[in-house]
Amino acid sequence: MAIGDLFSVDDADDVYYVDVGAHGVPQYGSVYLIDADEPTFVDTGLGRNREYLLEALDELDIDRAAVGHVLVTHVHLDHAGGAGYLAEACPNATVWTHEIGAPHLVDPERLVAGTKEAVGDMWEFYADPKPVPEDRIQELTDGDEIDLGDRRLSTVEAPGHAPHQMVFHDATADLCFTGDAAGIYVPDRDVVNPTTPPPQFDLEQCLQDVRRIDELAPATLCFGHFGPREYEPELMADYKRTLVEWFESVRQKRDELEDDEAVIEHFREHTEMVPVWGERKARAEEELNVRGVLAALDKRSE
Repeated sequence: MAIGDLFSVDDADDVYYVDVGAHGVPQYGSVYLIDADEPTFVDTGLGRNREYLLEALDELDIDRAAVGHVLVTHVHLDHAGGAGYLAEACPNATVWTHEIGAPHLVDPERLVAGTKEAVGDMWEFYADPKPVPEDRIQELTDGDEIDLGDRRLSTVEAPGHAPHQMVFHDATADLCFTGDAAGIYVPDRDVVNPTTPPPQFDLEQCLQDVRRIDELAPATLCFGHFGPREYEPELMADYKRTLVEWFESVRQKRDELEDDEAVIEHFREHTEMVPVWGERKARAEEELNVRGVLAALDKRSE
């Protein structure tokens, strides 16, 4: 399994995923391609490695003009950074995203500024996003459906990670494309890690988002980070516990140290993900997630 490779989703006809090598790390960022009557991308990656997505079309013998849809689970740029580039390369594709996120795809200036502030020097792994023409975007709300010709995807709002996040349920293949609503799946360890970035992470809503995925009870979860995994209630129960324990560990460390930068440095130094993602990405991920919890704690105290 290598960056740029195309893989089939087990037990799902005509559904594939690409390892886009997000942040230079294998098995961290995945984009899905549904070879439906109207071929469809789910998420777009950071934009930096967009050629992998176009190569996937070639490998499946799908003409770029035949692509009907680009679905964006949320507009964080590790999921939506390639949307404008795909819209340009696939001239007949409609870009679908939550109504809150749609304006940021049309004019990504504020999104870029916020991302640069959040990720710091990791910005080098992103591409400056290309605006999506407004007439190419369809806005979504909870419960909407998207017709791909031979199947329909339903939408479920999942705003705990970000208020503009949705998950997509393909009842035909019994898949749920989770974005970041079900956390970060780590295939090497078969565990789900939390993703709690600033500025809009909401613990209680994240837990509710997982409950909504449990209500769907799909056969397979298609994680944005990383890849497909068989759905099991125990997996999601473990993730909910992990979220709560993570939140509480940051809260306790803040009470102990009374200095946010010291809290961040503590978790950067003690991350267990260096063997999986490499030192740079593992420590950057830890810092981002700590900052999200600290921001949520601040909101609670207001």
